[in-house]
Amino acid sequence: MNTLQFFDTHAHLCSTQFDDDRTMVLQRMQAANVTRHLEIAYSLESSRRVVEFAHSNDQCWAVVGVQPNHPEDALQLGWIEQLRHIAQHPKVVAIGEIGFDHFHKKAPVDVQEQMFRKQITLAAERKLPIVIHSRDAHADTLRVLRDVKHPYGVVMHSFAGDLTYARECIALGCTLSLSGPITFRNNLAMQLVVQQLDLAHVMIETDSPYLAPHPYRGKRNEPSYVVQVAQQIALLHECRLEDIAHHTWHNACRVFGLPLS
Repeated sequence: MNTLQFFDTHAHLCSTQFDDDRTMVLQRMQAANVTRHLEIAYSLESSRRVVEFAHSNDQCWAVVGVQPNHPEDALQLGWIEQLRHIAQHPKVVAIGEIGFDHFHKKAPVDVQEQMFRKQITLAAERKLPIVIHSRDAHADTLRVLRDVKHPYGVVMHSFAGDLTYARECIALGCTLSLSGPITFRNNLAMQLVVQQLDLAHVMIETDSPYLAPHPYRGKRNEPSYVVQVAQQIALLHECRLEDIAHHTWHNACRVFGLPLS
């Protein structure tokens, strides 16, 4: 890279929370040198929206899938075929966010697992990476990943586990995507984990409009704030911000099959 650039690998700008000022949010993103982002789906309907959004925005790509908190989609006849059709769009670079959520418990574990496995199979068919949503579900997530051995890349969205879990994920070929909570002043445990991570396995994200970093905690998040996440990693690794921008940019481009420039 010839200049400082950041890649927000997980955002939801299609959310209604951005309906009043989406254009200005995109302008602030560019002004902050956040020059690429991934627009992430969580349902069939949002999968169609993120593809349309990515199609009309040059530096945005789409990730399509059904999150475990939307099990109603899996009740639709032919839902996986619908998703397969959506995933054929050239701007789709991954299947996600998919996985387990044992916090909200919107569906039984076996239903969540069926949804997860079917979408991993689709990702394998398309030779695409997967973006995993795993909340209070470390053991189930690792069990499925060890079983399926997905060879096309695995991203742990908004990683928040301990060092043992981080090492187990990395051993399975996962890339850990770090977000706003690593900047929280009371999150020393996670900061100690980040200090010990090899930057070869790290990406950055906002999860906009959620998980805003310090000093915006409690407010609506947006992609320009991914710089705060990068700054925190640089502080914890005692290196330059440019180094974090470089590593996370290259890792994201490698995982999602995008050109470096």
